[in-house]
Amino acid sequence: MRGFITDSAVAGGLRLASDFAEPTPKPDECIIGVRAYSVNYGETLLLRERPDGWRPGQDISGVVIRQAADGSGPPEGARVVAYLDWEGWAERVPAKTTAVAVLDDRVSFEQAATLPVAGLTALRALREGGTILGRNVLVTGATGGVGQFAVQLARAASATVTAQVSSLSRAAEASDLGAHHVVATLDDPALGPFHLVLDGVGGPQLAQAVHRMAPGGTLVAYGRVGNAGSEISISDFYRQAWNARIVGFISPVPEETKGEDLAILAALIADGRLRPRIGLVLSWERTAEAFAALASREVRGKAVLTL
Repeated sequence: MRGFITDSAVAGGLRLASDFAEPTPKPDECIIGVRAYSVNYGETLLLRERPDGWRPGQDISGVVIRQAADGSGPPEGARVVAYLDWEGWAERVPAKTTAVAVLDDRVSFEQAATLPVAGLTALRALREGGTILGRNVLVTGATGGVGQFAVQLARAASATVTAQVSSLSRAAEASDLGAHHVVATLDDPALGPFHLVLDGVGGPQLAQAVHRMAPGGTLVAYGRVGNAGSEISISDFYRQAWNARIVGFISPVPEETKGEDLAILAALIADGRLRPRIGLVLSWERTAEAFAALASREVRGKAVLTL
């Protein structure tokens, strides 16, 4: 069986190996024949940090080729999406049934593969804000992998959405996602105040986002771009963010409801309320090329590889 491992001796740090053993699932795991997977910006860092021989891959979609031995989860032949811990970039992989969701025929494998990390991060981060009906919500990095989902989901929840983008050249794209307002910086003191901020950029902009928060608001920090650090002091809250809170967000928790949340997102795609933006689709043999494009910020939305 073929699959990818890290290998510092080859260009891009990834090698497609052909000697993988067939997966041996636990009783609560099904076997999925992978049809597509997506890559995430955070994985560009992990590929450099992990030792040679490590098997990456979290976001997959495909077909169940063996149902879980305990009878849980979808049957053989079901089209599914799954959120794995790792080891997803291979032809066949085991997946815990609580992290698997069945796909409607209206959802393509490519669309489904965009959902696990980015989609669940956006969905679960929005929940940190409670009821956002009629509230002001700020999404930074709004045209990125997570941001695109956050804008659409916040709009579907009837929030008033402000999208921050790296350049106003991306304004039309953010508006098409459903943003009511689009900005390139947070310098304008008239912005907000925001009941909920979803931040995937970090750096100095994090303090600026705090300045635009409403009293008692919530800022969910789920990611960062580059190596710039963030420094926040109590004085940043004095302007108007009184008693606001910052959540350092780790999206895979809780583990036991991953499949339920994936099913919610897949259903939203099926009925047209969620449209994954896919900026790059390549054959899986070209995964290293996809990572190079992702690392250089050339991809808008998600990069997807197909088998």
